[in-house]
Parts: sequence; structure tokens; C-alpha cells
Amino acid sequence: MPDQLARQWPSVREMVERGRRSAGHVTIASVDAAGGPTITPIGTVFLRADGTGFYFDQYTERLAENLDANPQVCVMAVDRGTGFWLRSLLTGRFHKPIGVRLYGTAGPRRLATADELDEVDRRVRLMRITRGGRRLWSDFSYVRDLVFTDCRWVQYPVMMPALNG
Repeated sequence: MPDQLARQWPSVREMVERGRRSAGHVTIASVDAAGGPTITPIGTVFLRADGTGFYFDQYTERLAENLDANPQVCVMAVDRGTGFWLRSLLTGRFHKPIGVRLYGTAGPRRLATADELDEVDRRVRLMRITRGGRRLWSDFSYVRDLVFTDCRWVQYPVMMPALNG
């Protein structure tokens, strides 16, 4: 992992988790064979401590096709939490970035490990109580690894005084 990303990684992981919790997913951008962009919401992205991650490759036919041809990705997480936004709007400033973009590559589809299956089980366990939850989240088998090389924070300088000098 590049040094610049390594220094920011704990904050990046926190931001991705805040974004995933508040929105229910993060987005993964990819490019199709004709060069057209595709954005896919994924609720099963997990970041590891070493600057890598993985996601469960299920219900992602177009994303999978794109990554098989071009493994470059941009993963974006945005904090959509009501408390964060209400505080920011009332004070007229963001006290921290609202999101992060992670740039890197996705690996080939592979069988999930037992540890990865345990992680997704912990994340969706409560949702499986519902009929829809059981239909959506009962058959995870495959993942793709993510390796990140860079990040950019999502910022609005007009509400981030420290950026305006």
C-alpha cells in the first residue's frame, strides 16, 4: 500500500463504514468494454487492515463482466447520516469529509473463505429474520478481492473552512 494511503487508512476505513451504515451500501464504479461507466451499489464491501478489501460478487452481472475485461475500480462511500448532515447544515460547515473515493483493482472471482462468510453473516444476520432478507442474503459463495492504490476525500470547500486557507 502506498505510504500516503497507509497514513490515511484508519480514517478511510471509518468513513467507508459510516457510509455503508448510513446508505446501506457503497458504490463500485467500473467501465464496460465500450468505455461506458457503470456504478453498482454493493452492501457487502469489507475493508481489511492492510489496505485491501473484498466484496461478495452476487447480483452483480454487469459489474462482473466489466471487471473481467478491465479490473480497475473506484469505490465510493458517502456519509448520508441524518445527524451528520443536520449538524453540518445547522453549523454551516462540515467538520470532516462527507465521503471517500478509493481507487484500485478487483481480482478474479473466487470462493469465499470461512472468515469472509462469517463477516457477511454478522452483517446481514438481523435482516435474514425477514422473508426478503432470507431471499436476498442466504446464498453468499463468491468474492472478489480489492487492492487499493489511492484515495480522494469527497469535500465541499465552501463548507470546509480549513480548505479555504
